[in-house]
Amino acid sequence: MPANDNNSIVTGFDDEKDDSLKIRLTKIDDVENCVILSLTGYIDTYNSNSFQKRVGKAIESGYTRLIFNCGGLNYVSSTGIGSFTAFLKQVRPRGGDIVLLEIQPKVYEVFQLLGFSQFFNIKDNTDEAVGFFRQGEKSSSASVFPKVFSCPICNRRLRAARPGRFRCAECRTILAIDNSGQVFLG
Repeated sequence: MPANDNNSIVTGFDDEKDDSLKIRLTKIDDVENCVILSLTGYIDTYNSNSFQKRVGKAIESGYTRLIFNCGGLNYVSSTGIGSFTAFLKQVRPRGGDIVLLEIQPKVYEVFQLLGFSQFFNIKDNTDEAVGFFRQGEKSSSASVFPKVFSCPICNRRLRAARPGRFRCAECRTILAIDNSGQVFLG
């Protein structure tokens, strides 16, 4: 058996593979119903249906805590972002949620421009994403700050001592950070 066999985690997951978007599943054993979906490639009008079907299989298999590692995702169209919102609508009524991590600046810009970045939990790394599901959504601002994160525009590492608005030291973009540590263009 291959080292990482998606079908052993979600039956039939790889039945509808698409070369334009590769998805690797990693089950998180110590968090109930949690799986990481590592995305490589792009999501557009042509492959979003296949993407939705594959992730839908994971949700139907009981995975309601989805962590999308977007580090290898180099493009997402508005249709692709629509797919992520559809997943959110599927998992939230079941007590689940979605976390996005390692979003490339160009991809993050699309989320921002369409106004969707505020709907998603965006974390910097796998440990933060898994931690989000371990402690549920009740994280106080005291446990979030000081927060170190990357500027969504220029990728410079920044540090915020508390929630509020501030300017990136590198590209001068105005950013806002809320009580939960979410970063927005400001």
